[in-house]
Amino acid sequence: MRRFGPALVVLGGLSMGVAAVAPALAHEHPSGITDLVTPAVVRIEATAKVDVTLLDHVGDLTQVERSYQIPIGAGTGTVINPEGGIVTLTRVVESDQDARILAANKVFAEHFKVDLPADFKRHSVQDDNLNESLQECYPPKQATATCIFDVTTEIRIFPNVVFPDREGFRAEVAHAGEAPDSPAVLKAVGRADGGAGLPTAPLAATVPAKDGAPVAVAGFTGRPAANLRETVDIAHLRAGGTGEGGRQFKDPEGKVNEPEKLGALADRGLRGGPVIEDKKGEVVGLLIGGGADARMIGVREITKALAEAGVAPRRGPIDVAFEQALTRFHTHYYGDAVPAFQRVLELYPGHTVAAAHLKTSQAKRGTAEDEGVKAVTAPGPGAGTPLWPFLAAGGALVLAVLGAALLLWRRRSAEPEPEPEGALVGAPPPAPQRPGPPPAPQRPAFDEKVDPTVVVGRSFPALPKVSTSPGQPVLVAHEADAKPVETPVQKYCTSCGMRLGPAHSFCGYCGQSTKM
Repeated sequence: MRRFGPALVVLGGLSMGVAAVAPALAHEHPSGITDLVTPAVVRIEATAKVDVTLLDHVGDLTQVERSYQIPIGAGTGTVINPEGGIVTLTRVVESDQDARILAANKVFAEHFKVDLPADFKRHSVQDDNLNESLQECYPPKQATATCIFDVTTEIRIFPNVVFPDREGFRAEVAHAGEAPDSPAVLKAVGRADGGAGLPTAPLAATVPAKDGAPVAVAGFTGRPAANLRETVDIAHLRAGGTGEGGRQFKDPEGKVNEPEKLGALADRGLRGGPVIEDKKGEVVGLLIGGGADARMIGVREITKALAEAGVAPRRGPIDVAFEQALTRFHTHYYGDAVPAFQRVLELYPGHTVAAAHLKTSQAKRGTAEDEGVKAVTAPGPGAGTPLWPFLAAGGALVLAVLGAALLLWRRRSAEPEPEPEGALVGAPPPAPQRPGPPPAPQRPAFDEKVDPTVVVGRSFPALPKVSTSPGQPVLVAHEADAKPVETPVQKYCTSCGMRLGPAHSFCGYCGQSTKM
């Protein structure tokens, strides 16, 4: 075994080295934790309502009134408090193009029947008088202007609800940045929700600093509809890149061109959408850019814009109930998740994620996938093996010990206690002897068949009478020359010690002659 020791040590070291290197080489993929944010993702559409009055000085000196709804921005926003505070990009709600130019092109093309593109560029026509009138219609306003404009910006918010809201609700700009990709803060003017407010998304405290940190982006490519739900895609952040310049995206494995992929999503409507951290599901930034160069501005710029707008991010009662329901759902306690999601829908009937998870929870409640059912039916700790064999074995062991103890006690009680050497057979235990002359040598024990009533000892010369028990004297034989006593002397057989009568010539027990 000793010669294998070094080999085992080397093998263990290699295993530990591989285990340590593997996490470093592994590519961390997003887990898709976006449920906390997607209910608060909204579609934003900004339009400029242009009321234009054209003064026709070329023809019959008439006034032509038209009203146009001109889109100036569209993208995605995120609700950050129940009252309807929303963060997005400035370019989503403001445009650097003048909507009045487009309105002038449209009104001239309609009234004078000329071919003018409906865009934000200044054009000219071949007719000099008409062209002069067109140039005087374009802003800025002049004393000889032929067009009078009244422009109002309207921002409509389309929430992420089960039954799509075709009208949405209005919002106004509370703060706009200087650059198009700066954060903008909106306040809801009228919203179609209950007293509990709107679902909100949690804002992270910091942006992940790790290179290749996994994130997700979410948003809408159009107005929410039954066949158009939110779009969610994964990405990875590069290290560095702060401020409004943004932080770049890059796939650590190089399999996907993430700036180009996300740039296409930004152009389709995800511009201004939340960038969601993978572990806690919190918003760490907003998607900016487009084309082949999408980036992210961080949460620090978002919180700065909120502070300048005087809008505080906070969670509401809907979010508290929803997080409790999510905990039950993602831990597979579907039976407990059902009433929790129902409570969320009571507070906010249009909650899309709660409605979808409620349907799943109802389908899996009480099935083998429901951890709540497993907790009730599963045996307790150590109950994988039946308990009764252990109880039976323990009981048998106790009975065996008790039986052995009882048998040992009976054997000990049946055995006679050893008697002191030389004691009288059947006599009571001797009492402590008083000090006296040393005792005479003891004879071997007599046969049990001999009459145990009296024991005769012989001693020459005669020993004094010694009481071995109260009231029980020991009789000894006298010497031949001893003086006769006044009372008749009891005779005994000198061979076996049997008592002899006065007329006995022979011992009745052993047959020994009494005359010897």
